[in-house]
Amino acid sequence: MTEEKNKVLNTIELPPNYKPSEDEEYMNPMQLEYFKRKLLKWKEELLQGSEETLKTLTEETGDTYSSSGDEVDRANDEALKQLELRARDRERKLIAKIDAALKRIEDGTFGYCEITDEPIGLKRLEARPVATMSVEAQEEHETKEKLYNN
Repeated sequence: MTEEKNKVLNTIELPPNYKPSEDEEYMNPMQLEYFKRKLLKWKEELLQGSEETLKTLTEETGDTYSSSGDEVDRANDEALKQLELRARDRERKLIAKIDAALKRIEDGTFGYCEITDEPIGLKRLEARPVATMSVEAQEEHETKEKLYNN
């Protein structure tokens, strides 16, 4: 991405309640800024959740086994902790995808399919801003994956 376009992204003001529209030029500075803010907000929410989980698990460490609960209660507590840790691991992987999407915004490739270089589309990006493939390319990828993994 050129320095000039990067400066625009860092200083652009979005109108209140702005949503990207098909009537605009695809991936114009306002759309890029919109998705950048959306991704940053999502990342912040995930990080806050991770901090809360870490705090909760840290507070509970040591208390679980010294408590007077029976084995079933302790097993249930452990299963819940494992479930929470798996969820947080998925979120950690999602944060990496968010970071990659933010990098694509900076380098000018955001919104374009990594396979075909065609636009991914605003509706798909609105639903999944970390998407790297168009619907068609994603479907083809999944079909090939099913064929080769069975």
